[in-house]
Amino acid sequence: MAWNFHWLLLYILLGQMNIHSVITSWPSSRDTSIRLLGLMHDNGNISQISNVSIHSRAMFKAAIVLSQQYDITVNGQFIEWQISLTNGNSINVLNSTCQAISTSTIVGIVGPVLSREAHVLADFGQATGIPIVSYAATDPDLSDRDSYPAFYRTIPSDKASALAIMKLFRRYNWTSCVVIYQNDEFGLGAIKVISDTFLNHGLLIKDVIVFNIATKKIRGSLKTFLRSSSTRIVILWAHSIYINMILQEALDDDLVGPHFTWILSSKTSLSSFHSMFHKNLIGILTVEPVTGHVIGVPINDSLLYDAYDIWNQYEPESFPGPGHVSKYALFAFDATWSLIEALHKLSSSVSFIESSYCFNRRFVHSNLLFNAINSIEFTGVSGPIQFSSNTTDRISGLYYHVLNIQPSETGIDFVSVLKYTDSGEWKTFRETNIIIWPGITLTPPSGRTTLAGVTLRIGMIEKTPFTRMINITDPLSGNITTKFNGYMPDLIELLREQIGFIPDIKLAPSNQTYNGLVEAVSNGIYDIVIADVAITSKRRHIVDFSDPIFVSTLRIMIRKETNVNIDLLSYLKPFSYNLWLLILASIIYATILFYILERSENDELKNRSIISALAMSFWFAFSTFVGYGSDFQVKTAAGRLLTAGLYILSLIILASYTANLASNLTISKTEDILSGIEDIKNGKIPFHRIGLHIGTSIEDYYLREVSKGNKNFYGVQKNEEFYDALLTNKIDAAILDVSSGEYATNNIYCNLTLIGNSFYPTGVGLVMPKQWLYKQDLDVQILLLKETGKLDQLKTKWFQPSICATTVDNTTSMKVTALAGLFLTFAIITILSILLCLWKKRSFIRDYLLRVFWSRIC
Repeated sequence: MAWNFHWLLLYILLGQMNIHSVITSWPSSRDTSIRLLGLMHDNGNISQISNVSIHSRAMFKAAIVLSQQYDITVNGQFIEWQISLTNGNSINVLNSTCQAISTSTIVGIVGPVLSREAHVLADFGQATGIPIVSYAATDPDLSDRDSYPAFYRTIPSDKASALAIMKLFRRYNWTSCVVIYQNDEFGLGAIKVISDTFLNHGLLIKDVIVFNIATKKIRGSLKTFLRSSSTRIVILWAHSIYINMILQEALDDDLVGPHFTWILSSKTSLSSFHSMFHKNLIGILTVEPVTGHVIGVPINDSLLYDAYDIWNQYEPESFPGPGHVSKYALFAFDATWSLIEALHKLSSSVSFIESSYCFNRRFVHSNLLFNAINSIEFTGVSGPIQFSSNTTDRISGLYYHVLNIQPSETGIDFVSVLKYTDSGEWKTFRETNIIIWPGITLTPPSGRTTLAGVTLRIGMIEKTPFTRMINITDPLSGNITTKFNGYMPDLIELLREQIGFIPDIKLAPSNQTYNGLVEAVSNGIYDIVIADVAITSKRRHIVDFSDPIFVSTLRIMIRKETNVNIDLLSYLKPFSYNLWLLILASIIYATILFYILERSENDELKNRSIISALAMSFWFAFSTFVGYGSDFQVKTAAGRLLTAGLYILSLIILASYTANLASNLTISKTEDILSGIEDIKNGKIPFHRIGLHIGTSIEDYYLREVSKGNKNFYGVQKNEEFYDALLTNKIDAAILDVSSGEYATNNIYCNLTLIGNSFYPTGVGLVMPKQWLYKQDLDVQILLLKETGKLDQLKTKWFQPSICATTVDNTTSMKVTALAGLFLTFAIITILSILLCLWKKRSFIRDYLLRVFWSRIC
């Protein structure tokens, strides 16, 4: 009864796997034959026997049978097979391998499947001189030829897989990810090579999560790990049996689509997932190695179909058909055929140093066999096969494809969408193939957390023109509604349109300072602050900032001076009074010399009195100096020389006067009580008459650069307060940001003005918490607004309009007031000339007046 029950149980289990019989008719091996040992994975539970193990075992046998049909022999003997099952325990696989070598002529080993087994057997192969060719172990540490001289593999290593994944990230502009890996050699090797590859190419692994294969659980909370990460790309590196466990946990916590994009290291069964999760699984990608025929690369079809014929002949119940054979079975065939080719190529006879202890039993000509493997080159059933003495990996035929979970007629299924060949770039698998991304969309994900659909508590501060609160009355109902307008509300609307977040705007209290706003974000009162907050190192200690939306500077505001100070002697300012006296003395000196030199020779001076001659000499010296010319000419050589000297003196002095006069008149046009921040630093006006907005970066600047920590300024809570203080003469100047100042002086306070150059440039950014998940998404959108010119348009809209009449005179023309003193001097001279004329004609005027007087009396 027990015997019948066991057979019934076996029949039911195998029937579920579509295997109707395990009774095979493979040719039996001869005991004296040279053998290859096949290490095939088996979990020890018949219900978990996978297609990988069954297919790999069959193709291993088929390769050896095919070598016999091709009449390939070694030492005149056909090669036979021997199979040993492994269960993932390295000691057990070493023990079974040792037993096989002790009792049989094993000249090569195909396998093992697991990397942790391969590490142990690779060392064993080196000790015994027996080559080991794995078809499934992918740990990149096994690629080191110096450490593992007896090891080879036909499956691409995880290093090649990491490079392919990196290229996939580059293709879709992803920059970061989270990696989940199983804690064994397979997972540890993968996380190491992925980290190195990403680091070398500027990509970032935000976090690593460990799946414990002993407890079959994630260490820590998967939900906490992923929800707190700023990336939304998850790489899952585990065997398929563990992939299903991890995915199910992620599905239960809503950590798959549409919020996260998962990339799996291998294909897994989708039948274990409930149909309610199918829409969440859509969009998952799998990056796995494939054989050449999958991506259309030539393979050895003749060898492949001969092997299939043998399999179907001797074990038809497990043969799934040509299109359904596991890729690992094809890698296993090429691993077996590589050993067959190398043994066939070996010129020496196969002999061993015999010992009953397996570690002391050694293949005599192992180096020749290793060299033969390194030199073989053929087209296998998975693609071109070629090895090298520099690495344990095959150096050609490294192919990958990307599978995408998509809707199908039966629910969901994997669809090939991309392929990766030796060219090193991903290409579309077929022109008709498209990728369906998480959320059932054709738009590739950004790979980062996004603000779409997120409600944001946005802190704002009322300040014209950045944010204003206005009341709007409905003309029909009379209802009054409050609305925000200004630069910042418009910016919020632009960002909302692009990102899709839900703004919950909260206006800060009227006594709130900018530093207080920053602290409110740090304390979690607001999710973000959108205001004209300057980015400073002090604030960065407690919060983070977005990329700057614009660069702000500071300016000084003062009252416009309406009174005009007329300086009647301004035309004399180009020279000092001492220089004017020196010029006058030079003319008088020249006058005396002219009188002495020309008196005896010049007719114009001979017949004149001394005073008249001196007057004529002075007139000649003066007119020569100013370039006018005189009524007479010098007659003596000494006079001419003196005249030349006077010309030279006048040329330089007049040129200097003209230049200094133009400079002084230009300066006088722009002269204010202050010229810039240096005047404030130098104390040109009392510090208590300087207005500042307290709790701002401007106050920090003033305390640091001007007053050296002394709060001696006139502090206000709002800019409007020091506008009023300026107009009521409570203060003489105010320091403020240029944007607010220009708007105020151009549109509201027309009798205030900005003076001096801008100083202390700082970026203005949006305030956000430290390590905010959505920072990258916001920065990208701000950058997009800059690139499209929308931020410039916004600044033009709010800061360039001007209502105030332009009163600043930027012309270079001089006004009458600038030269009023000169014209007054001329008027006085003309009056003196008239008086002089009248004095000379005093007798005539007197006689004329007497005649008029007597004529009227008579």
